[in-house]
Amino acid sequence: MTSATHSTLFPQVPDSADAVLDGLDPEQREVATALRGPVCVLAGAGTGKTRAITHRIAYGVRAGILQSSSVLAVTFTNRAAGEMRGRLRQLGAGGVQARTFHSAALRQLQYFWPKAVGGDLPRLLERKVQLVAEAAAHCGIRLDRNELRDVTSEIEWAKVTQTVPADYPAMVAKSQREAPRDPAEISQVYAMYEQLKRERTVIDFEDVLLLTVGILQDRHDIADHVRRQYQHFVVDEYQDVSPLQQRLLDLWLGDRDSLCVVGDAGQTIYSFTGATPDHLLGFRTRHPGATVVKLVRDYRSTPQVVHLANGLLAQATGRAAEHRLDLVSQRERGPEPAFVEYADEPAEAEGTARRIRDLIAAGVPAGEIAVLYRVNAQSEVYEQALADAGVPYQLRGAERFFERAEVREAGIALRGAARAGGNDSLLDDAEGLPAEVRAVLSTKGWRSEPPAGSGAVRDRWESLAALVRLAEDFERAKPGATLSDLVAELDERAAAQHAPTIQGVTLASLHSAKGLEWDAVFLVGLTEGMMPITYAKTAEQVEEERRLLYVGVTRARYHLTLSWSLSRSPGGRPGRRPTRFLNGLRPGSTGPGARSAAGGAGGAGGGGGVERPVVARRKPRGPARCRVCGKTLTDAGEMKLMRCDDCPSDMDEALYERLHDWRAGRAREIGQPAYCVFTDKTLMAIAEAVPHSEGELAGISGVGARKLGRFGAAVLDICAGGDGSEEIAEADGEM
Repeated sequence: MTSATHSTLFPQVPDSADAVLDGLDPEQREVATALRGPVCVLAGAGTGKTRAITHRIAYGVRAGILQSSSVLAVTFTNRAAGEMRGRLRQLGAGGVQARTFHSAALRQLQYFWPKAVGGDLPRLLERKVQLVAEAAAHCGIRLDRNELRDVTSEIEWAKVTQTVPADYPAMVAKSQREAPRDPAEISQVYAMYEQLKRERTVIDFEDVLLLTVGILQDRHDIADHVRRQYQHFVVDEYQDVSPLQQRLLDLWLGDRDSLCVVGDAGQTIYSFTGATPDHLLGFRTRHPGATVVKLVRDYRSTPQVVHLANGLLAQATGRAAEHRLDLVSQRERGPEPAFVEYADEPAEAEGTARRIRDLIAAGVPAGEIAVLYRVNAQSEVYEQALADAGVPYQLRGAERFFERAEVREAGIALRGAARAGGNDSLLDDAEGLPAEVRAVLSTKGWRSEPPAGSGAVRDRWESLAALVRLAEDFERAKPGATLSDLVAELDERAAAQHAPTIQGVTLASLHSAKGLEWDAVFLVGLTEGMMPITYAKTAEQVEEERRLLYVGVTRARYHLTLSWSLSRSPGGRPGRRPTRFLNGLRPGSTGPGARSAAGGAGGAGGGGGVERPVVARRKPRGPARCRVCGKTLTDAGEMKLMRCDDCPSDMDEALYERLHDWRAGRAREIGQPAYCVFTDKTLMAIAEAVPHSEGELAGISGVGARKLGRFGAAVLDICAGGDGSEEIAEADGEM
């Protein structure tokens, strides 16, 4: 690890207020020193907005202009709030409150409830889905699992837009929102849901904001108390503020104007939750004397990536487009974005996995690569393809790192060992903090080699591996650090939700990727009907889809690949078209965004065009059909087995067990997880087909040319009744 990396992980606290400003560019410095009156920061992707606002707060505190206890910084996710708290602590302003809207409101509600209402605050309903299901049943309305989730989201939207049940149908019509059920039925369920909450004395997360607003509106003494406590406000991601959150912010402020907001209308992608950029775009109208600063220097992405991002928004229409920010890259030139067309979805997934494997072989860490898609249902085929390619991955959207059971257990064990004065009794010849941590975690199932396969067992190992890597980094940054020092660091990270990186390719939806970045990003499934999504009907909804793709593009630092497939399944009709948003931006297309390869805004190093499409097509073949019932197959897992999941299997169980045992032994020999040899589904397909030749084996999905050459002879030997000892000599190099 370099010294620069050390300082990034564990930086020194600046020794003075002026030192806080060191390293800021002119616009960031303007933000940091604008400490009076309303301030609006229009900050593009990768321009260092969090750096600017945290240095602004820290400079104000360190210079004695702001009292740390009087500042409230609010954002939208616990991760973002945790990152902000961590940065403020590193800058010497650890006493500042940095919270989400909900957590800030909940603290106030818990404190003032006895005085304003009396008694204990009603219990907070962690998950409302079950109660919504009950409400629907009371109304005689049957909802399947997907409808239940969608109706629950509709109720959340209604509440953050301050819409009562009786007004819901009219509000849906007015906003041109496409309801998942008859709006009158949803109105009924919504009303019953509210009634059940009252009867059971529970509140939900939206009630936290609504009740806080109600108390501050009705009790001027309480509102004055809050305003005496908090005199200076900072709001991050201001384009995502809902009407209810804006109302709460107004009540916190009162008649004062000590407010700094930060946002980018070009990244408004949560309107379905009630978010609107109107408050950001109208800030100067509400505050005519506001200081406005634009951050457009992009430190994240290469000129080539920035050029494409600018081109996307250059085609946009509507009010947000009028306020778009033209980014200017501050990085050296990099590779052109790749545009790749595939014949079908499995080919797209396999091609993406191959490219990822090549990047990893070239030195890009797996944790610095992401595959982003429009809807979560697209993940399965990529999970399978990455598993087949032997590439580790993680699904984003799981529970937070420090809330995982294995991480909590590990923390308890490490804390106990630290209290006992270390863990030397478990060590052999190894010395140092990382060895102590490995020894402690070995009592919780830690092993130096990852377990075979994926799933919960692998996830647990990856969590513990992340703690071991953190211990190694911590010792390099602070030689001589003890186990107690590490436990204190873990406690601080847990409080800030600052999780260590798990080394695996990230699979995530575009919405959940907001606020994140990677060295290499693969944007997949970019076809009409998926991007923009089919249910984006109005011009405003289509424009939000464009912004969603823009967010995806701007997640990439260096490598960017955009791909689509012409059909869903092998042999299907190639009737799909790539997304209209790339018209004029990808080679060979025409559209309003067409620009020359060397022109356009791109920042340092020139505009940077985009390379010609790489077409990766499979040899045409007929549609995949179930070999039992003859039905056309579209699911990737079913196509691997060449039968429907619910059709009877004719698998040779004894053969499957022999293949399974052989795979386990082979995986140990090559030092790879078992799925790197063959996945369970591929083994099942082999045991069902019982191939007798290389041609028959090669026809099974998941057995590519590389695996055929490496494992084919052994598999055919096992299928013929042997023990796999006929395996040909391995080729040199990694699989």
